[in-house]
Amino acid sequence: MRFVTPESFQKAGLPGADFSKPLVALWLDAQGKWDEAHMMVQEEESAEGAWVHAYLHRREGDASNARYWYARAGRPVFAGSLEGEWNFLTATLLAERENERKGEKE
Repeated sequence: MRFVTPESFQKAGLPGADFSKPLVALWLDAQGKWDEAHMMVQEEESAEGAWVHAYLHRREGDASNARYWYARAGRPVFAGSLEGEWNFLTATLLAERENERKGEKE
């Protein structure tokens, strides 16, 4: 499978089961479905899930809760725009997914 860019990911249909919950949550957020995105990562135990959870609370305007989730993710609070963070987060998680998929083929 070829690498997906954040832009093409955002415009695509609902990601399939081979996408992580954090990536699906980012897609849902891009579609204006914050509540569904939040529910998707709320029970997610991974660092990636905590990172997306932090971003969602930052988007919501809840800086205190966002800081908590950034700390759980082991990430600094993002200093740029929400759009910039969405793009950075999505590109990072898509690259990690691609690397994992390549590793499975070797």
